[in-house]
Amino acid sequence: MTLKRSRAAMPARLRRELDALGLMEAFKQRPPYQRNDYLHWIDRSVRAATKRKRIDQMLAELKAGGIYMGMAHRPSKRAR
Repeated sequence: MTLKRSRAAMPARLRRELDALGLMEAFKQRPPYQRNDYLHWIDRSVRAATKRKRIDQMLAELKAGGIYMGMAHRPSKRAR
């Protein structure tokens, strides 16, 4: 799958947080566009509080499953 937007790099701090919470595998199971969207969305935040809020939302959605950017989302077959 080719992404329309440039591929976002995952910050080391976020990688450590995903690992510590046991959510890295859930992140990796998301389709490439979702992983990229999350990372760009977090990176675009200007204020630290906004960045934290977006990270917390992503973590909650990964933990819950079936949610992407606040919307119900059925996992794709490729992502599994």
